[in-house]
Amino acid sequence: MTDLADSLTLSASGLRAQAARLRHVSENIANADTPGYHRKLTRFEPATGLDGPSGAPRTGPALLDPTAPEQVYDPAHPLADETGHYQGSNVNLMIEIADAREAQRSYEANLKMFDQARQMSRGLLDLLRR
Repeated sequence: MTDLADSLTLSASGLRAQAARLRHVSENIANADTPGYHRKLTRFEPATGLDGPSGAPRTGPALLDPTAPEQVYDPAHPLADETGHYQGSNVNLMIEIADAREAQRSYEANLKMFDQARQMSRGLLDLLRR
């Protein structure tokens, strides 16, 4: 029974990790037009065994994308320097959409694994009751 419980824990950990990734993608998309905004990246770390089953995915602290933000030319903008440029964000919407789809599909896969483990646990308990 512990293997089934571990599989439920692993799936739930994957669900939390992908939800955090989707949250960062949403924040990136929402701030795509914010001057000086740096894209947030989600870092995944395996659990050590003390904080869950060994190998369970969990998120580490959010990282900022080191890519330089684009220079936008708009002399009328209040943040523009003497050359008429200001720093935009380094968010690429195509990358964010691809990341959102990947995170969504990973979330759905973890949800299916969770449901299958739950059904197997239910079946085992039904067999034990007989």
